[in-house]
Amino acid sequence: MARSNSLYFVIGALVIAVAGLGAYVIREETKPKGVEMSITGNGVKVEQN
Repeated sequence: MARSNSLYFVIGALVIAVAGLGAYVIREETKPKGVEMSITGNGVKVEQN
């Protein structure tokens, strides 16, 4: 019985890892290209994507 429980745990961990990686890839692919500017209390921040 313990062997099947550990198998379910491994399969669940793999499913979560694949879902997380997919979400990361989608977020990176949909980022706007160009220059990103933000104004904070510490000043102006400019980053090139």
